[in-house]
Amino acid sequence: MQPANRLQNMPISFFAMVMGLVGLTIAWEKASDLYHFSIAIYSTLLIQSVLVFVILAGLYLYKGINFRQALLTEWANPVKMNFIPAISISLLLFSVAFMSISMDLSRALWATGSILHLVISLIVMNSWLHHEKYEIHHINPAWFIPAVGNVIVPLAGVPLGYPELSWFFFSIGMTFWLILMVIVFNRIIFHIPLPIKLLPTLFILIAPPAVGFLAYIKLTGELDAFAQVLYNFALFLTILLLSQLPRFARLPFFMSWWAYSFPLAAMSIASMVMGQISGKAFYGYIGQALLFALSALVVLLFIKTLKAAQHGKICVED
Repeated sequence: MQPANRLQNMPISFFAMVMGLVGLTIAWEKASDLYHFSIAIYSTLLIQSVLVFVILAGLYLYKGINFRQALLTEWANPVKMNFIPAISISLLLFSVAFMSISMDLSRALWATGSILHLVISLIVMNSWLHHEKYEIHHINPAWFIPAVGNVIVPLAGVPLGYPELSWFFFSIGMTFWLILMVIVFNRIIFHIPLPIKLLPTLFILIAPPAVGFLAYIKLTGELDAFAQVLYNFALFLTILLLSQLPRFARLPFFMSWWAYSFPLAAMSIASMVMGQISGKAFYGYIGQALLFALSALVVLLFIKTLKAAQHGKICVED
């Protein structure tokens, strides 16, 4: 198949790569502020993240123009459609990453990402409410992305001066987190196991409480009991999943491996913030350890992605 034609199979889930890269970028910026690491690492990662986003956006736009039916089929898929908000979440994360460079650019990215994410969330949730196709085996942790992705909005929304809107999005995200958490665990425990290709998405479970903790701190400005519950539950999920590393290490490489990246970035940032606010260095050590581990992981993911591309294992029909 010609390379151009292979783009008809380019999955929307590729944008999870951008989420992971921008998450790592923000984590290194936080580390440079707190622990005086070189700011050059943050700058380099930011440039790299922008380039990857632009390339992926261009390729996906090409798919939409030239293979419209393939795009519509993907957007109607009960599993794949939940990755569509990865685009709007990437814009929201860029708004955080660019805040120290340009508040005007950050505001533009935040406004665009917030509106886009709200629209996509409404479309996806409408499909949940009025459907004839969903079955219990369709649900997986990726379903958190459309609804719970709303908790990312306050990260830039509060510093930019929009607390009321930030509370609105935070309320949506945290409420649906609780709803979907019950459904996802019901599916995992009482029904057929997740397909091997989707097992890495289990790490997405870490993201809602970790990002929720960061958003709640932005909104309230204090470390109260609810904030500690969010952080500690995220920490428990991180320990639970890391205890299964041998199992995950045996999995063949799929692009779904990129699902490891953003949740670990969120947990790294949450730990550094927890250490900063609580004054306990222990949490900062957790954040730094996760940051270094994630940095090595992202390098590994890039290598495996490039090798998979060279061997024609990317953009193939499911």
